[in-house]
Amino acid sequence: MNPLSRRAFVRSSLAGSLLFDGLLSDLLAADRPDPLGPKKPHFPGKAKAVIFLFMSGGVSHVDSFDPKPKLTADHGKQVTFDHPETRNRPGYEKLYLKKPDWKFAPRGKSGIEVSDLFPELARQMDDVALIRSMHTSHSNHYNATLGMHTGSFAFARPSIGAWASYGLGTENRNLPSFMVLAPQMPYAGTQVWASDFLPGAHQGTRVVPGAEPVANLKPRVAQPTQQKLELDALAEFNKAHLESRSDDAALAARVKSFETAFGMQTEMPDALDLSKEDDKTLALYGLKRGQTDSFGWQCLVARRLVQRGVRFVELIHTGSSGNWDSHGNMADHGRLAQQVDRPMAGLIQDLKRTGLFDDVLVVWTSEFGRTPFNNTANNPGREHHNWAFSSWLAGAGVKRGHAHGATDEHGIRAVEKPVHVHDFHATILHLLGLDHTKLTYRHAGRDYRLTDVNGEVVKEVLA
Repeated sequence: MNPLSRRAFVRSSLAGSLLFDGLLSDLLAADRPDPLGPKKPHFPGKAKAVIFLFMSGGVSHVDSFDPKPKLTADHGKQVTFDHPETRNRPGYEKLYLKKPDWKFAPRGKSGIEVSDLFPELARQMDDVALIRSMHTSHSNHYNATLGMHTGSFAFARPSIGAWASYGLGTENRNLPSFMVLAPQMPYAGTQVWASDFLPGAHQGTRVVPGAEPVANLKPRVAQPTQQKLELDALAEFNKAHLESRSDDAALAARVKSFETAFGMQTEMPDALDLSKEDDKTLALYGLKRGQTDSFGWQCLVARRLVQRGVRFVELIHTGSSGNWDSHGNMADHGRLAQQVDRPMAGLIQDLKRTGLFDDVLVVWTSEFGRTPFNNTANNPGREHHNWAFSSWLAGAGVKRGHAHGATDEHGIRAVEKPVHVHDFHATILHLLGLDHTKLTYRHAGRDYRLTDVNGEVVKEVLA
């Protein structure tokens, strides 16, 4: 068979069915048969899947999950720093403390204090492990977003979802192992879900809420019988080609990629179809029947995807604009919280109701926090703050009703049991049964990993 004529046939008959770049990359090169086939973890993991909730822009920890009475008492007072990071730093010559805009109160049996910013989620804190001592290595949106997703703050590296896919594969070859529900493009763009030097099949597939969530989902041929004839013909070409190259592992993987693309045409529409969900379920997420343009839609679709074997699902709230970056006025946090509060609480309740809570890890985070101070008195906004912020985990293998670590009395720095992004990643991988020091990939002469040369599992948040 002439390779050129075979390639031309492939392009003409199935171009409309290639639904994501990872499959296309797999067609050109693959490092083993069926790269998405299920793999054994390094050790028995508690979580089978991850739902990663990412709040773009930087959520203020001192207005949400980190109560600081001293910050309220010292509102308006000037604070100074004598630290290498702030010496000669523009805007840090004179700083004034700013109190929280929302009130805190103990929640549930655990008594974890959460503000009124998230009233619905506050009722679920007995099922959450809250980390109040997060810190990261950069204060710019692009770099901090890149770091939270890839462990690298300056260079393109594989996303955490791609690493999870690479380490464990998928149990459903009719759906991608890593999917991203993103209404808008985030800071760092597609690198947030890229596979980089990992095999292309592991990169995320973006789903956009709306009338056409996945581009090119419908086949270009009008009749299913016609597509079947084309696929049968292609299968014959592949079979003949493979028989003459029985030891070609990459070719076997390419055939699997076509099978996944075809399978998605059937299974993806069903996964995204919420019409079969009852009114009680829709109400949990704050959804109206037929609504497809809210964070509630993203959360419910995420539950349906992990239910069908998708390994890693990321939900991005907003994108690189109109997000939690409340420089001008913290009141905008209230508008944004109303969009996500009920859906996040509903997701936890729904996972418990459907029996998935013990198998699915829910992760909530932002790229960094916001300053407990401003460079002018009575400024209603807050700036970027990478020295301290809050994140939380819930579900599989996570200690329930637990608060880990602490910041100083004003919420400026993580001072007790600090957790860096590398530690956060190591903990997520651990819950999946993956040792972050052993999950490596040889590239350009060295072994790379998500946590670079750092990271410690935060054992205190494990059940």
